[in-house]
Amino acid sequence: MSNQFKALILNQNGESFLREIKTIEKNFLKHGDVTVKVDYSGLNYKDALILKNGARLVKEFPHIPGIDFSGVVEESNHKNFKSGDEVILTGWRVGEIYFGGYSQYAKVNGNFLVKKPENLSLRESMIMGTAGFTALQCSFTTKTTREELLLGEKVENVIVSGASGGVGSMAVMILNKLGCNVTAITSKDTNVEYLKLIGAKNVVNTKELTKDARPLDKGLWDGAVDTVGGKVLENILSQTKDAGIVSSCGNAADVKLNTTVMPFIIRGVKLWGINSVTASIKRRKFLWGEASKLIDFKVLEKSVKEISLDEIVEVYPKMLKGETSGRYIVNLNK
Repeated sequence: MSNQFKALILNQNGESFLREIKTIEKNFLKHGDVTVKVDYSGLNYKDALILKNGARLVKEFPHIPGIDFSGVVEESNHKNFKSGDEVILTGWRVGEIYFGGYSQYAKVNGNFLVKKPENLSLRESMIMGTAGFTALQCSFTTKTTREELLLGEKVENVIVSGASGGVGSMAVMILNKLGCNVTAITSKDTNVEYLKLIGAKNVVNTKELTKDARPLDKGLWDGAVDTVGGKVLENILSQTKDAGIVSSCGNAADVKLNTTVMPFIIRGVKLWGINSVTASIKRRKFLWGEASKLIDFKVLEKSVKEISLDEIVEVYPKMLKGETSGRYIVNLNK
């Protein structure tokens, strides 16, 4: 392990919030029992919030953000990992209360790591990252939970909100691969062609779902993946058919939800919250193992932007303003 390496360091001094690329030494890393040479990380919406002002998630400074990464184990005091193992990390509040992936080396609790499946590359695992892992959770919940766990009817027509974003775009692709007719919601008409390329059968503008929702509207969807919350989620709930599952994983539009009990008690609709942070290792291994079957990385590459550590600070404000689309990955060797 190199004794000196680069990392993005956050610091707070009174009202000042600083973001700097610094050269640090390995004794700066203070958490965990496995040291990983990081190859790739991602830029997620939560990362952008943390980069802005800590988002009330970071408790101690200085801090290294970055909520996901992939790389190769350099040193290990954990029974399940040895030097040379290729690993993936998402969640577990890494990048929030623990140092994260915006560093050429990371030191983390081995219980947070998953060995990379052979059919994925380290780069592909971060093209997915937290966004892709969340999309897998949402898609399996919306379709497979209803069909297999709850022994319900087949899920055919589904809707995905925030379909231009990292989670939404991958959910469109996954649900299409799982055999669903996917309607994608986006505020960006320029992304219609791309959304159809990755599997959307229909594309609607977000404006169509920002009206005040009825307690119950015409049933259109067997299930849904919602990444934005607010009025869009309210309308999706009122339009979901009997026994449909709506997977909810984001609040980019609004944290508030003004709805009634009608979809739940009249149609038996289920609003299923998705938290990718603390998903079990067993579930993580299963979902990562399914990834290569459901993601067409050649197609997804069209929406991937690869940036360096230095470029993170330039890009995150655009993400917060809704000016980005697709998936941003950070190459720590760039």
